[in-house]
Order: sequence, then structure tokens, then C-alpha cells
Amino acid sequence: MLNSGCNSGFENRSRLTDSIDKDLGVEQDLVMERILENIHNTPIGAVLRKIASLPGVRKDKVLGVRQQLTEGKYDLSERLDVALEKVLEDLET
Repeated sequence: MLNSGCNSGFENRSRLTDSIDKDLGVEQDLVMERILENIHNTPIGAVLRKIASLPGVRKDKVLGVRQQLTEGKYDLSERLDVALEKVLEDLET
């Protein structure tokens, strides 16, 4: 009989913590929803939109450049200048 009393105490505590977790989850969801609604009107929202519009990473191209770099066949300074110009152009638009 002692065991059944102990088990019911744990069950009650588990129900209580589950209830608290659910309540916090709803509150956190509401806060996140408000943040997401207003983020579009902030400077960070503009940055996030820019990031979202960037193309995906082409792994094959990255691996090819890495190989050329290790072999000394990639002119880094010239290509870096071209890449920086493209980034600056994209930031202006």
C-alpha cells in the first residue's frame, strides 16, 4: 500500500508539470507570433528578407574551389575583388 501512495504522488506531480509546460508553451507561442508579425517592419527584418532571398550553397562548386586553393591554382585576390563587387551591388539594390 505504501507504493501506491508514492506512485500517486508522482502522477499528480507529473500532471502538474505537464500543465505548467503546456501553459508556458502557449504563452511562448503568442510571444513568438507577435515577434514574427512585427519583424517585417524592423531593420533586422530587412536583413532576414535579404538572407532568405539568397541562393542555396552549391557544394560541388565549393569543393572545387577548395581543391583549386589547396593546389595553388585559384587566384584568390582577383576573384575576391569580383565577389566583393557583386556583394556591394546586391546591397545597393
